[in-house]
Amino acid sequence: MKKRRILPLIMAVIMSAACFTGCDKKGEMRDMTTAEIVNDMGVLIMTMTGKFGINLGNTFESSGMSLSSVQAYETGWGSPTITQKMIQGYADSGFGVLRVPVAWSNLMTGNYDIDHDYLARVTEVIDWALDTGMYVIVNIHWDGGWFSRFANEEDRDECMYKYERIWTQLSDHFKNYSDYLMFESLNEDGGWEEIWNRSNGEGDKELSFGILNDINRKFVDIVRNSGGNNKKRHLLIAGYNTDVELTCDELFKMPDDPAGRCAVSIHYYTPPTFAILDKDASWGKARSEWGTDADYAELNRNMDLLKTTFIDKGIPVIMGEFGTSTKNKTDEMIRKYLSSVCEAAYIRGVCPVLWDITGVFYNRLDAKFYDEQLLSDLMAVKELERND
Repeated sequence: MKKRRILPLIMAVIMSAACFTGCDKKGEMRDMTTAEIVNDMGVLIMTMTGKFGINLGNTFESSGMSLSSVQAYETGWGSPTITQKMIQGYADSGFGVLRVPVAWSNLMTGNYDIDHDYLARVTEVIDWALDTGMYVIVNIHWDGGWFSRFANEEDRDECMYKYERIWTQLSDHFKNYSDYLMFESLNEDGGWEEIWNRSNGEGDKELSFGILNDINRKFVDIVRNSGGNNKKRHLLIAGYNTDVELTCDELFKMPDDPAGRCAVSIHYYTPPTFAILDKDASWGKARSEWGTDADYAELNRNMDLLKTTFIDKGIPVIMGEFGTSTKNKTDEMIRKYLSSVCEAAYIRGVCPVLWDITGVFYNRLDAKFYDEQLLSDLMAVKELERND
């Protein structure tokens, strides 16, 4: 081992050991900026300082079904019942943050009251993750599609009331948790084609952006007024459809925050013909390869846009999802794309959080990655020098 590598490794171990012994999930908020928190995501035993995350996808956000139990929803989209071993495996693999998407509407009663058992089960998994030393991001995910009703003026107030009820309950429930727990305002639903169509430019673009800005503003107000540690909790603000270009549009506004502790969330599945499609569709021809000069230029252009629009102005960025479909692609091509996106984000100060579901990248039953080379390629990015 080279001498210049010894000190960083020792410091990583010391910081991680301190976390395991002193980071009570129901603890104090540290005197750290949101940028410092984002930079800290990934300090784990025997890993170098870095900013990496992974999603617990297609689990608590499974929806669109009429089921009666918490476990039925948890396993409804193919996930096995989550265990503490599975969660520990994420940390052991080197990830510093676990994003937990949740469809809270699945089990509700009366006045948009979240089912007690549902909240308790999500809390149990969050606690397991926090106990490993990982950060956790919890959100309102797709949630059955009710966000689409924000497009209807007659439904807007009721939708906002439901949104407020959900975050009021969550804020109260988690108000004493430490700053290892981050709240995310919503998923990709903040944008309404019924109001403004991006593809043809028709409609009221300002109104569509304005609705999202209002939702994000309401989110900050709810959390900040909920007491406990939430006065200083670090918050993740969803961009417009979490699209890079649209989130960097001047019409998207970060909400005023008296605590000054907000980051912005974007997702990255570009180009969609590679990252999303595994067969031809009406809107595009599926690509099985990625890595041309034009592909890299597009990736770097998007990451540079995030840096100049947000990071250079002191607003941290978390890439809450990035990933690719794996069908009809070679392992080598999948590794190239994912590690390239990870690297382009990381060196600019963006925290990348891999989108994963059961049976794709992480083997939940064995609690380890299917493709150890992919994991190695991703973790190798931590060795690179950042310019944030």
